[in-house]
Amino acid sequence: MNNCTVDHSIHQILFPIVYTFVFIIGLPTNLLSLYHSYLQIKQRNELGIYLCNLTISDLLYLFSLPFWVQYMLQHDDWVLPRAFCVLSGLFLYQNIYISIGFLCFISINRFLAVAYPLKFKFFHTRRAAVIISVLIWLKEIPACAFYIQSQVLSVDKENDTLCFEQYPMQTEDRYLNSYKLSVGFFLPLILLIYSYYKVLMVVHQSHGLEKQRKLRIKRLVSGTIIIFLVCFVPYHVFLMVRTISEHDCKFADAVFEAYHFGLLLTSLNCLADPILYCFISPSSQGWLGRFLDPVTNFLPCRRRKEIENVEMKINSPGTAKISLGTQRLPKQEENDYQSSTKA
Repeated sequence: MNNCTVDHSIHQILFPIVYTFVFIIGLPTNLLSLYHSYLQIKQRNELGIYLCNLTISDLLYLFSLPFWVQYMLQHDDWVLPRAFCVLSGLFLYQNIYISIGFLCFISINRFLAVAYPLKFKFFHTRRAAVIISVLIWLKEIPACAFYIQSQVLSVDKENDTLCFEQYPMQTEDRYLNSYKLSVGFFLPLILLIYSYYKVLMVVHQSHGLEKQRKLRIKRLVSGTIIIFLVCFVPYHVFLMVRTISEHDCKFADAVFEAYHFGLLLTSLNCLADPILYCFISPSSQGWLGRFLDPVTNFLPCRRRKEIENVEMKINSPGTAKISLGTQRLPKQEENDYQSSTKA
């Protein structure tokens, strides 16, 4: 299938530099995050299972980056076997939706843990985390099957072999993109924002929560929202624009740079998890905290993944404690806590 000839100059310098930086920084930090998730699982913390899956997804994506760098340094001419193109594309694109899926369910887990710590006990178990993790990976089977059987390699008018690039967008790609936008992006985004908004409401209404812990949670809220907006929203905005309006070569060339710049930003997600994990530590909140404090004044929503180590202590008449990692409430304090946190 012949492609339009579009200007790929954005790929020649910017992409290799950013991908190389992400690979060099992301590989060791994600390996450390993988070790951290292993320690969390050993401590019977269900969030360690989510963290482990997120990190595995990030690592698979990181392993694909050298192939993409080679492709772009060859002026977008894929010279490796088709199987390498398929795997590189799968790791690149599916990392986006695996990450979003786990962020969504982590947000739901935290919402239920803070707002209903006793009512939904099953969701705070490792068994539930394993089941949800399997479902998130299975959710990507339709997209994987599509990529495997589709024509991922194409040739443009300059006789260059392109990998996962067809301009203008094909009809079958529109169907897949509609699935990715609705199930992979908008639905998780709505659930994530709602869940963390409710978490903040519960925290705000708690008069027993220490001021410093409230500040820590607010910083995590702003950090989460900023990272999500930067890493995922631009790409999906232009993906939606292309899916709706790209029918000719002129339009494809006009949105090429904006779309691919949005795709480039998704790679920064691999650096977000380790950065936020460091940020959660009280000893490493300095400059990040000073940067995020102004944002917390107007962002009403809350975030993500590494919250398993942030412990919220809410003192009800019975001085109950809620840990954002695992919930442990003394039996005799259940009624007091339920009445004090009821929305």
